[in-house]
Amino acid sequence: MPTRPDLRNVAIIAHVDHGKTTLVDAMLWQSGAFRANQEVETRVMDSMDLEREKGITILAKNTSVASHDAEGNPILINIIDTPGHADFGGEVERGLEMVDGVLLLVDASEGPLPQTRFVLRKALAKHLPIVLVVNKVDRADARIAEVVDETYALFMDLLDDDEADKLDFPIVYCAAKAGRASLNQPADATMPDSENLRPLFETIFTHIPAPSYEEGHCLQAHVTNLDASPYLGRLALCRVVNGTLTKGQMVAWCKRDGSVVNVKLSELLRTEALDRVPAESAGPGDIVAIAGIPEINIGETLSDPDNPLPLPLIHVDEPSISVTVGINTSPLSGRSGKNLTARLVKARLDQELVGNVSIRVLPTERPDAWEVQGRGELQLAILVEIMRRESFELTVGKPQVVTKTIDGKLHEPTERLTIDAPEEYVGAVTQLLGLRKGRLEQMVNHGTGWVRIEYIVPARGLIGFRTEFLTETRGTGIMNHVFEGYEPWAGDMRLRPTGSLVADRSGTVTSYALFNLQERGSLFISPGMEVYEGMIVGENPRQEDMDVNPTKEKKLTNIRSSTGDELERLVPARILSLEAALEFCREDECVEITPSEIRLRKVELDANKRARTRSRAKSA
Repeated sequence: MPTRPDLRNVAIIAHVDHGKTTLVDAMLWQSGAFRANQEVETRVMDSMDLEREKGITILAKNTSVASHDAEGNPILINIIDTPGHADFGGEVERGLEMVDGVLLLVDASEGPLPQTRFVLRKALAKHLPIVLVVNKVDRADARIAEVVDETYALFMDLLDDDEADKLDFPIVYCAAKAGRASLNQPADATMPDSENLRPLFETIFTHIPAPSYEEGHCLQAHVTNLDASPYLGRLALCRVVNGTLTKGQMVAWCKRDGSVVNVKLSELLRTEALDRVPAESAGPGDIVAIAGIPEINIGETLSDPDNPLPLPLIHVDEPSISVTVGINTSPLSGRSGKNLTARLVKARLDQELVGNVSIRVLPTERPDAWEVQGRGELQLAILVEIMRRESFELTVGKPQVVTKTIDGKLHEPTERLTIDAPEEYVGAVTQLLGLRKGRLEQMVNHGTGWVRIEYIVPARGLIGFRTEFLTETRGTGIMNHVFEGYEPWAGDMRLRPTGSLVADRSGTVTSYALFNLQERGSLFISPGMEVYEGMIVGENPRQEDMDVNPTKEKKLTNIRSSTGDELERLVPARILSLEAALEFCREDECVEITPSEIRLRKVELDANKRARTRSRAKSA
């Protein structure tokens, strides 16, 4: 088949924080995409506010780098920067549809981690050639040779017996922050012997195949992502598989439901570094953005009007975690948000379905609440946080696992959990995971005072685990997990041993009341805040809930006391993030989310009704 020797399409895949976006920065700088004196933010591809705040990539994005081979022939490299977190695996699967090979980044100290396994498994399933990039070789704790051996072991674990030829992959040793790469293995904690990334570029030209196409085949372009422009409306990002796309062309739009509609392309845009520039045409292998089809969706095909041939739809892994999202029904609703009604919430969730192929929205018994299914807690928390910043007010329930019935038996999703912790905390971690029905798979002591432990744990056992884990390891432990598969239901778990302090009336919080309450448990509120009946104001060390009065005022008398003017010394309130609030919830609790506040509350606000429900449950 003929190829495009002037083009390479490559995706960068890795575990979280192994340096994908930093490497793209260095490639852009060294290709001359920016002026020498231009001010450019670090991790320039992480353009969302949330991506910069959390330091992770959430959406897959593409850029292009102009370079040349050893003979001086110009070559354009289209780069897809993918998320490393398994919760955003739909972005990875979508990005791999656009490329002909991948760069697998592995940290020279941490080595392969669960999400390295996840993204590598996806790339191997698509039979894509792989270049291993060992990044951060200049780290003080780098162990380069061991990490390469661990990566070979991971490949052997994922490959079938007849795929041994895939173990013959090239290795590039890189310090992305310094913009240096080498084909020679450096000593630990030393810079690569090259002064730039030229060895990496040459490896891409040599080992990543050029896009191939069928001569004389009709037009086929696959829609793999969506974007929007304030001037052009919805943009569809396409990879041209066969034929040629031109501006103003009439094409056949092959929809998901099998129907075909002829439409005209109003605009054709090509990516140059970080900018989209108008183009007249695009050939096989090109990744372009087109405008003019407002209702187009991911996975659909643009083809020849005379002979429309749709490409296969993009399939992604099924969701494993769900939450219930509904309108804000608390007494304080409408104070800070603008989008309050069920119609607006449903419209926003439907809008998310258009660009996010890995979530689902299902109806519930209530007309003002919906079940939103996704890959993990982080993905769902990110969606809720984006809606919050768009001035929505929501009520979000406790995360639940999505179960399946297989051969007449109930099955639940399991996760492969990898923990790095100091040796002295191994006992505490083992005890925590024993309560969560975890199954120990592997334990490795690197001899540095740290131990790596691998577990298979039911996904519901990890809901709320992170907070307890960080407490037990004094904030030193590192945990990562990725979806493993479905196993039979593991039985009941007692996940949260503590109860809640629940306000028994509405009013304004006083420091006098908090001074007396702080002995009862950890508080989430501060003086001056407004509370309502049924709102959770703190955590009770005991298992049962306790109704308290955080609005109690000091009685005034006309008699002076020697201690009357002493200040109440309050312990600072524990401020919960959105993810921490979702983890804290029990089945009968939910999170009230507004643009200005995150509050925990009981699903049933009335204390008497809750008491009757508890008594009926005990008698049953």
